[in-house]
Amino acid sequence: MSEIKKYTHKVQYYETDQMGIVHHSNYIRWFEEARTDFMEQMGLGYEQMEERGILSPVLSVEADYLRMVHFGEIVTIEAYIKEYNGIKLTVGYEIFSDRTDMVHCRGTSKHCFINRDGRPLSLKQACIEFHNMFNKGLEDHKRHKV
Repeated sequence: MSEIKKYTHKVQYYETDQMGIVHHSNYIRWFEEARTDFMEQMGLGYEQMEERGILSPVLSVEADYLRMVHFGEIVTIEAYIKEYNGIKLTVGYEIFSDRTDMVHCRGTSKHCFINRDGRPLSLKQACIEFHNMFNKGLEDHKRHKV
């Protein structure tokens, strides 16, 4: 697998309020965009998961808004595996602005894995490829963090 590229997004006018500042709800959307892109770059995206009958609902989302982002700015979102145990997954995010080169928002989303009947799944048993992918992502993040 090649190096994961960070996701970029140009802030659109409709994502801002009357003062040209990004509305807080859009950061959560950007998390999802970055997470989807991250998984596809890792080699297995949501489409492949769902084809195998594996769903991954969001259990919770947290965001810490550190600085404002404005209309027209380019943001770079780094998504990474923060925690994974085979049944639950936590993805971390950092949103940087090209204007300041600083972190403007930091957050997490927590997910579980279920089948189409809504029953919990262990990825190690249900799909070893996804299990290995998330484990590798977790190890890669730990290695880069040090």
